[in-house]
Parts: sequence; C-alpha cells; structure tokens
Amino acid sequence: MRLKVLACDVLARELYGCAARAQHTVHLALLPQGLHDNSDTCRARLQADIDAVRPDLYDAVLLGYGLCSNSLAGVRAGATRMIVPRAHDCITLLLGSKERYARLFAEVPGTYWFSAGWLDSAEEGREQFAPMANSGLGPTYRRDWNELVAKYGEENARYLADFMGQWEKHYTRGVLIEFEFTQHLGLAARVRRICEEKGWTFETVEGDLGLIQAGFDGEWDPARFLLVEPGQVVRASYDDGILAAGPPPCACGQGACKGSPA
Repeated sequence: MRLKVLACDVLARELYGCAARAQHTVHLALLPQGLHDNSDTCRARLQADIDAVRPDLYDAVLLGYGLCSNSLAGVRAGATRMIVPRAHDCITLLLGSKERYARLFAEVPGTYWFSAGWLDSAEEGREQFAPMANSGLGPTYRRDWNELVAKYGEENARYLADFMGQWEKHYTRGVLIEFEFTQHLGLAARVRRICEEKGWTFETVEGDLGLIQAGFDGEWDPARFLLVEPGQVVRASYDDGILAAGPPPCACGQGACKGSPA
C-alpha cells in the first residue's frame, strides 16, 4: 500500500523511525506543533490537507493525531479512507496504547509529559498559532518576558506571566518518555532541571511505538484504530473508544435528521 501520513511534527523523530521500518510505502507530511493550541485552526488545516490527497496515489490517509482537544471532531475523510489512532493526544502514541496511558495517568494524575519533540519545539521557536479563547493557554503564554514588558508594561507583564503560569500548579511530577534512539540527547538531565525548578518529582518511562508502527504496517485493529470511510466525519465518542465515525450532519443543520451522526 501507499500511505499518506498527516501528523504533528512533535512526533517527527518517532515517525521517521517507524516509517523506515514500515511494511508499506509511507509519505510523511508534518504539520506545525503549534496547531494544537487552536482546535479550529488545526481542524481546518487538517481538512485542507486531507481533501488534497489523491485517491489514485494513496490507498489510505493516516493521521498522526489523537482527539487533541477536539481538533479531530468534525474532520471529514476525503476521497480516500482515513485511519485514526484511538488516542486522546500524542502521549498515547508515544506510550503505545490508550490503556497504558490511562493506567499511568491514574497512578499520578498530576503528571506533565515530556518527549524529544516537545523539548525541541519549546526551544526551536517553531511556527505558533493563536490559542483559542477557551484553551486555557492565553495569547501570551509563550512570549518572552521582554516582549511582554514592551507591549504591556512591567506591572501588567508580571501579572500576565503569573496568571499564565497557573497551569503549573496542577502538576506534581514530570515524566520523560524515553527511547533508545534519544538517550544520546541528554534529555533526562534537561527535564530533571525543569522539574527541580518547578518543584516536581522527576521520572522516566520507556516509550512504545507499537501503535504508530501498527498504523504504518496496515495493522488496523478496530480496537486500536478508527477506520473512516470516504465522506464520513470523525466525532468524539465519550467512551473507551475515544473516537467514532458517521455521515456528516444533515444540510438542515439540526444534526438530528435520519442519517446524521448519532
């Protein structure tokens, strides 16, 4: 098969490794990590790229995304069937399954996850997008202190910086998802320093690329992947399956007519 993969570039290292071992031809297209800050922008960008995939060139479109703050809710398969991992976000893709993610989350709910891609993104100044008003991120959470001062004045900048740092108080532990091919990067020392600065405990867990590899190898077990036929729309299922698919909402806009998603 020839597979088109649309994925977040926060997973670049892991995706390229899996693509090199894939049983099928994999063409990767990486989208900016900052898209996750605005689900509407992410959804629109994904939809445009999905619609551009030619069915005469590819047998399926694979998404390297989870539900990701409902970014996938409303995304429609184009002329080619679409395969989506059953995942809340990219942490599931790095841990190998939604079940493992759920178990580790239940052990320590206040966990902030780190990976090579997330650390790279924080330092490389990659393309950013305005967060949604209800995202909890705010428009200034990544900005440099001097930029805040220049735009808002020192007193207001101090207030904004403190306000945007409130999210950190919900976390008590930082966990680095490590792979053998990232150990030479010294990520553990970097994350340990971050955790010490924030007063978090620090741990590492071994990553598992089994879910990504299964997607690239065409092993689309319905328990692990959502298969979306041409024209069908993805929606949140609000159950252990995370995602579901069905026909698009009816033209009347009510979403409750015969044939519309349940």
